[in-house]
Amino acid sequence: MRLHHRLFAGIVLLLAAGASAAGELVVVVSAHNASPALRPDQVAAIFLGQSARFPDGAEAHALDQPVGSALREQFYQRVSGKTEAMLKAYWSKMVFTGRGQPPRDAPDSIAVRKAVADNPALIGYIDRDALDPSVRPVLLLH
Repeated sequence: MRLHHRLFAGIVLLLAAGASAAGELVVVVSAHNASPALRPDQVAAIFLGQSARFPDGAEAHALDQPVGSALREQFYQRVSGKTEAMLKAYWSKMVFTGRGQPPRDAPDSIAVRKAVADNPALIGYIDRDALDPSVRPVLLLH
C-alpha cells in the first residue's frame, strides 16, 4: 500500500513540475550573440524602445509575439508591469511624438525562435518548450 502512495506522490510531483515549466517564458538571442544574461529592466528597455543596444553595446531589435497572445501578455506583465491596454497607450504616445515604433511581431514562438536564430541583433521571447540550440536564453521569466 505504501508503494502506491509513493508512486502516486511521484506522479503528482511530475505533473506539477510539467505544469510550472509550461508557463515559463524565456528571453532569447541568437546562439551567435555574445550578449551576457540580462535583467528584466534591460529587456524591458529594449522592448519598450528605450534602448537600441544590448549591454555590451551591440545593436538590439526586439521581436514580439502577436497582439492578444497569452505569451505577450505574460511577458510584458513580468518585465514591465504593463497590461495590453497600457502598452497600446504607451506605443500610441511614442509613435505620435516620433520617439519610436513598436517591435514587429512574429506569429508564434517557433517563428520568433527561427528569426532570432538567424539574426544576432534580434531578441525575442518564447515558451520554454520551444527552446533549441539555435538560440541562447538570456533571461528566464517564471
